[in-house]
Formats: sequence, C-alpha cells, structure tokens
Amino acid sequence: MKASKLYIEGEILKKYYIETFGCALSEFDSSTMDSILSQNGYVKTEYPNDADIIIVNTCAVRLDTEAKIMKRLNEIKNYYGNARLIVSGCLAKARPSFISRVVPNASLVSPQNSTKILDVVKSENKVVLIEGNRDTDFMPTPPIEDSVATIMIEEGCVDNCSFCITKLARQTLKSYKPRVILDTIKKLVEKGVKEIRLTGQDIAAYGLDFNPKFRLDELINIILDKIKGEYRIRIGMMTPDKSIEIIDNLLELYKDERIFKFFHIPVQSGDNNMLKIMNRNYSIEEYKYLHNKIKSKYPNSLFATDIIVGHPGENEEAFQNTVKLVKELRFERVYLAQYSIRPRTKAASMEQVPEVIKKKRSLMLNKVIKEIEEEIYKNYIGKTYEVLITTHGFRENYVVGRLNNYFPVAIKGGDELIGKMALVRINKATYFDLRGEVIEELKVKYM
Repeated sequence: MKASKLYIEGEILKKYYIETFGCALSEFDSSTMDSILSQNGYVKTEYPNDADIIIVNTCAVRLDTEAKIMKRLNEIKNYYGNARLIVSGCLAKARPSFISRVVPNASLVSPQNSTKILDVVKSENKVVLIEGNRDTDFMPTPPIEDSVATIMIEEGCVDNCSFCITKLARQTLKSYKPRVILDTIKKLVEKGVKEIRLTGQDIAAYGLDFNPKFRLDELINIILDKIKGEYRIRIGMMTPDKSIEIIDNLLELYKDERIFKFFHIPVQSGDNNMLKIMNRNYSIEEYKYLHNKIKSKYPNSLFATDIIVGHPGENEEAFQNTVKLVKELRFERVYLAQYSIRPRTKAASMEQVPEVIKKKRSLMLNKVIKEIEEEIYKNYIGKTYEVLITTHGFRENYVVGRLNNYFPVAIKGGDELIGKMALVRINKATYFDLRGEVIEELKVKYM
C-alpha cells in the first residue's frame, strides 16, 4: 500500500527510489541521478512500494549479476507495477532488447545519459536514451555518504579485452575536464568530505583523449596543489600497461599524506599466453616489474588485483601459473571471479572451459588467497595506527575507518567519530577487515 502523497502549495511531489547494481561507476551514475532529481523537487524514498518512480541502475559485467537484475525487474513489475520504471546503467546500454522483453514499458537510460534523468521522469511516455556521449563539462555534486564521496574522472577505456562487455556499455575513453573535477572536489571538501574516491573504468588512461594529452599524475598534482583542506584521496583501478607509463610520477605524488597508499591494478591471469588470449597489453614480467616498483617505494601499501579463472584457453598449466603468481606476489587483496560468458564479446565465441573445472580451480585458488591474506592481516594485531574514520559500519554502533594504506578498520562508536582522525589499536583481523578500538582522537595533520 502506498504512503500518502506529499504536497507543497497544492503541487504533488513525486517520490523516487533508486536501486543500484555494480561497481563505483554505477554508484556515481546513481548519485548523479539522485542529485538531479532531489534538486528539482523530487523526494527520495528508501522503499519501492512508496515510490512513484523506480530507477534500477544496472551492471552487465557478469552473468550471475544479470540474472539477479532480471529477477528483480520481474519482482518490480509484479509487485510495484503502478510505479514508473526506469532501467539505467550498463545493461540498458549493452542489452536493451533483452530488458525490453522482460519489462516492455520500462524507459531505458544508458550511463552516458544519466544527466538527462529529469527529461525521462517528466515524460509521460516510454523514453529510450541509449545513444550519445557523456557530457564531461558537467558534473552534479555527488551526494555525501557520511564523509565519503565518489567522483568519476573518466568513462570507458582504450582497450578491447576479450571478456569485457563493459566496453559496449561504457564505450571508448571520455575524460572529465580537470576544471570540472577540481570544482567538484572543492565543493565536497568545503562540505566536510574527508575521503574522495576517484573512479573510472581505467583511471590510468585519464586524459589520453585530450589534445594535448593530460595524464592522471598531472591531475593529481593539480588537485593536491590547488585544493587545501583535511581530505584524503583514494585512487581507483588502473590497468598495468597504462600505469607503467606514469608510475614514476605517481609514486612521487603518493608521498603526500593526503593520498592513501592503495593500488588497484588487475592482472587477470598469471600466464603470458592467457594474457594474449584476453587481449591484455602487458606481460607477467612487466606486471612483476610494476609490483616491485610500487612495493619498493611503499612496502606497506595495499596492492589489490583482479583475477579471472576459467577464461577460454586456460589450461592446467596456465592456471598453475596464476597460482604461482599469487603465492609469489602475495597480494593484500584479490578480487577473484569465475569467467562467465557475456554476449557480443570475443571470448563468447571461443571454446569454453567446463563449469566443473572452473569451479574446482576457483575454490583451489580462493583457498590460497585466503591463507595469504589472513597471514598478512594478522600482522596488524596488537599494533596502533592512525585511522581516518569515514563511514558507518554494517553492524549497529560501529564505524569504519581507513589506515593510510586504505585497510578498513571496524571500530565501536557512532556519529561523533565520523570524519575524525584517531589513534586505534588493532585487536582482531578477519578476512574482510581489521577490528580495533580508539585510544585517542587526533588532529588531522595534512592540509
């Protein structure tokens, strides 16, 4: 049953509900739509049964995620059929016909058109906006979650990986102008944001589409120089080949206390032949060189990577090479995924690895990863660190802070700790985070 309508001066205020699937890019697009609607008189609700407009912002990267989204769309159609349904995001762009078969009346909005959400909700008819490029001259100030904000600095990439459907959805590289990024960060810092997450499909490719080129290291340098204040930057995912091009300059910039010593650089496989099949533009030797360069400079940094198990062409030798690489480099965090077929990708037409083998390899590698990571995390127990506390935790009466290398620390506490720097003693380590207690609050040292 719908709640009563809201009125201002006789006008009905429409309520909207946003449900988001996927990565930080999806979250950024959701925050963009959220910001635009809230600034134009629409009221956000946390419950779909209370909404006049339901927006499902989708992800296309994996088959199991797509299945969850389709199940959810059917539920919305069956239970909240009176609401206006809008399907946005990567799946709307990559598989529009598929979505329209499931929810024929839904409007479709590609990621590039998220800034046009107002036009869509105002229309009385079904709207399909899946063509066109992103407007990188305009960035609504994203909503702040506790003291954290996420900013997309680029969309798309310059590569063509065999397994990736995201390329179809996010298209080729499109970077936001530096002045737009600077203006947005300045506004966020003035509002009290302490953690700024820079995200993109491959932020190491940032600025390659400019003439003349303007690289990520130059952007970071300007941000640190022009924007004073108590904040920290988390630099998002970078491909290995683009990272190598700018790594020396980046590592110099990482000396600044305002940058988390965090690196997310996907390797995908530990086998050179597999990297060629995947159409990845680097070798294992180059990846090791990059890893060593980073760890030599920042030995306590958090180095995260992505690995795909069971991609077409992966034989037992290739898989064992991946296991060997994980044991050798001892990543602090590994995002492991079983390969899943995505339509209209090169890998979809290749001979597939049987599901039973994919599952077996995934379980085997996951065991190795957990053993390594748990060994690493246990080294933090009993020690004291400076922690920037930025968000509420999943558990009641807990907040989450970050070490200077971005390791998450769960701390018992409430609103009074959000945005504060504290000295924290680590008492416990789990596979997901560290657990600690506040010894004393500190003044933020970086400005």
